Amino acid sequence: MRGLAPYWIDSRSNNLDFPDVNLALDEPDGLLAIGGDLKPQRLLAAYRMGIFPWYNEGQPILWWAPNPRAVLFPQHLKISRSLRKTLRKQSFTITLDQAFADVIKACSHPRDYETQPGTWITRDMKRAYQQLHDQGHAHSVECWHEGQLVGGLYGVAIGRVFFGESMFTRRSDASKVAFITLTQQLAHWGFGVIDCQIHSLHLESLGAETIQRERFTDLLNTFCHQPGPTWQFEPINNTQT
Repeated sequence: MRGLAPYWIDSRSNNLDFPDVNLALDEPDGLLAIGGDLKPQRLLAAYRMGIFPWYNEGQPILWWAPNPRAVLFPQHLKISRSLRKTLRKQSFTITLDQAFADVIKACSHPRDYETQPGTWITRDMKRAYQQLHDQGHAHSVECWHEGQLVGGLYGVAIGRVFFGESMFTRRSDASKVAFITLTQQLAHWGFGVIDCQIHSLHLESLGAETIQRERFTDLLNTFCHQPGPTWQFEPINNTQT
């Protein structure tokens, strides 16, 4: 049964429960709940259920569980011929968790192609994900060129699921190089799935696909409970693919 209206979460309550994701609205697609807060315990509870926050400055917190869901299975990573050629020409260094605050700040800047001002990565969101990072749950991947941060991404890891949040680029294909390197590392660590949230042609070109919410929930129930890695790797120079 679909929900008739989004569920209200009282920010004063210590109850971290969310409604069943199958009660999310069809329009707007996936809106499940409104309100609450961004404390780490609530965010982690949400991610384990396949729910994520997404709202603009001045709005209450909106919680989403869209159907279908965009995901990428690490073993299905696609690297186009043109991107392989770019990788051979570029000299990038990829690091992990070396500049989390800088990455999320860069991701919060409006893109040139966005027509509306503002950002969904508000100060409260940055503060919340910095807390998750400090606790070892949120991670960043940085792409450097000649000592300058030129691209990267961040997200949340629970068990062997990575929930991608946002990426940015200041040099052609820098964010793709960061994503490719991360995906290859996640495959090495035995991760089951990368949550990409919403379909985009950019992610589809890298191997992302859409699956039904029920299947996504099953994947979370399987892989979120598996032990995760230590989240460390040495800086990678001149990415090989």
